[in-house]
Amino acid sequence: MTDQAELRRDLPADSRLTQWQAPDGWRHRRFDWPHPDARGRILVQGGRADIVEKFLETIRHLHARRWSVTAFDWRGQGGSGRLAADPHVGHAASFDAWVGDLTAFWRDWTRAGEGPAVLLGHSMGGHLALRAMLDGGVVPDAAVLVSPMIGVRSPLGARAGRAVAWAMTKIGDPARPAWTVRPGKASAGHRQQRLTHSLDRYADEAFWYARDPSLLLGPPSWAWVLEAFDSGARLQADPRLAALAVPMLMLVADADRLVDARAAVRLAARLPRVELVRFGAESAHEILREDDAVRRRAFDAIDAFLDRLR
Repeated sequence: MTDQAELRRDLPADSRLTQWQAPDGWRHRRFDWPHPDARGRILVQGGRADIVEKFLETIRHLHARRWSVTAFDWRGQGGSGRLAADPHVGHAASFDAWVGDLTAFWRDWTRAGEGPAVLLGHSMGGHLALRAMLDGGVVPDAAVLVSPMIGVRSPLGARAGRAVAWAMTKIGDPARPAWTVRPGKASAGHRQQRLTHSLDRYADEAFWYARDPSLLLGPPSWAWVLEAFDSGARLQADPRLAALAVPMLMLVADADRLVDARAAVRLAARLPRVELVRFGAESAHEILREDDAVRRRAFDAIDAFLDRLR
């Protein structure tokens, strides 16, 4: 294993994994890496089925630039328990609990520290960040949204895709998986192409899940798919977007095959204080886990954006 891979796969020696308890008692797996001379703090939140470890390389970059970094696994995934009887299904009847968790965590976290507080959300994390900001429960000094899940991609289109998801929740268990993962290189290759062009970074997942299989989460439930369509539609139609004063940086991969990049670009046009950076065919969904050239451009944009907070 190369030194670079070791940095992506090992927790920093002076970081810590603990638990955070939501107001309803739900326990979440939490990561903290304080900086001894911090310029501020960043909360890094991943997407559906993500775990803290997927962002270690991003966390190390931010920490090297004197940010204290925190993250937690969303309720129902990673080390934060499950919401379905089948532990491999990513279930949610509503995203409200996740917005509530983020709001409560943000309140506790900001009370416990000083300096600028920044929220970085990837994919579903970006969706939930926007909802929490619109509701007023999360008011960061700045926000970075990476491949935000404003709308989900469907080969049928949003309207027909939503209709199928609704029907599937009515004719069977809404918590059953929306698709079946078939073992083999063909299935793995299909997933890798949707996530990242970097084979090394994609391989990191297998390392983490081999080390701790309990962290692995598989396909979403039909209920999750339906809620993703519905919550995305409400988000795109929300009139409060035009008054959202938080400075934002949005990174969008136009060739994204998991979320609707066009919906993200349309939403960005309605935000009063947003910088939009778009990537072409060189980037799949996971911009921050892409090949080095894409990552360098992404982090140059993030660093310049955050430097302006001074």
